[in-house]
Amino acid sequence: MEWIRQRLDKIKQPFQKGKKLEKYAPAINALDTFLFTPNHTTQKGAHIRDAVDLKRTMITVVLALVPALIFGMWNGGYQYLHQLPEYADGVPFFDAFWHGALKIIPMIAVSYAVGLGIEFAFAIFRGHEVNEGYLVTGLLIPMIMPIDIPLWMVALSVVFAVLIGKEAFGGTGMNILNPALTARAFAFFAYPTYMSGNTVWVSNAAEVDAVSGETILGSLASGNEVGYSAMHMFSGQIPGSIAETSAICILAGALILVLTKVGSWRIILSAFIGAAIMGLIFNSLPSIGVEGNALTNFPWYLHLIVGGLAFGIVFMATDPVSAAQTARGKWIYGFLIGFLSVMIRIFNPAYPEGVMLGILLMNVFAPTIDHYVIEANVKRRKKRLEKANTQVETAV
Repeated sequence: MEWIRQRLDKIKQPFQKGKKLEKYAPAINALDTFLFTPNHTTQKGAHIRDAVDLKRTMITVVLALVPALIFGMWNGGYQYLHQLPEYADGVPFFDAFWHGALKIIPMIAVSYAVGLGIEFAFAIFRGHEVNEGYLVTGLLIPMIMPIDIPLWMVALSVVFAVLIGKEAFGGTGMNILNPALTARAFAFFAYPTYMSGNTVWVSNAAEVDAVSGETILGSLASGNEVGYSAMHMFSGQIPGSIAETSAICILAGALILVLTKVGSWRIILSAFIGAAIMGLIFNSLPSIGVEGNALTNFPWYLHLIVGGLAFGIVFMATDPVSAAQTARGKWIYGFLIGFLSVMIRIFNPAYPEGVMLGILLMNVFAPTIDHYVIEANVKRRKKRLEKANTQVETAV
């Protein structure tokens, strides 16, 4: 490491202040920060000394994503290979993993190449450092996309997410919408045939790039029966976007985020409670004489483990930038995300997955929630002060 440090210091010399490559310093400094601990500290203003900086926080989130990513690579390959005649007796693990990895790794590479390219360009143009925020966003974007989405579409989604969803608001830490979900929303509304409908998931053995099966929510929205057991849904051996299928891997990631205090347990818990309550409400409709459909009759507890609900709640609803900041606000924010996600999922047969819209909607309302929570706290403390003053005056 000492040799790398010396070589990097030598490379950085032409980028120092006053040198001819000074304006490109953010690019080389970003590499330095990625490889080593920054050698500078806050010079002015109130600050907190803590070993957990932005880089460590982002790396923690990436580590939490790894279980879902690895399983997604295996499941993506398995969903295609298990229907081919030569794999009628079973699909070897490495065959499935390798087939899935060949599809997913290029998506990740495109996401990082395009996103970081824009980040570096803005850092050089504006003269500020490159932040580590895209380290997570660049991985999240391909993980919430269908495995057979074209690479050019991934690139366009990344451009929209970084430019409109992030840089337009001032960059890392200033965005009001989750950038990864902004990318998916762009792809969904701009190219809906690639993102929804049966053609995304129905495979043809002659088309090597296709992925097998229809999503569970898509089947239910079409009024079809679901051919998967609850255990298959929980373990993740079902069709779906790359990282959304395995509730086990998502819960493992949630545990990492909660234990390291990177993700808010209040948001996660309240979101699942909100989704469960909404599911219970719809499950109770037949008992009061209201005729339902396949989605309304779908057991409430299965709503929590199918589709992108669990992944969205754990990894995107907890985004510390776009989520509510107050303790009580987090409970309200999370509950409404879960509640709205299941409501949209059931009421909109054209789009049987509501977590994306639920989170983006609550991202917009998060500042409003915090505002009213703070106002309520101020009023409560004013009343407490007035009561205390009245008691003092009475005693005197």
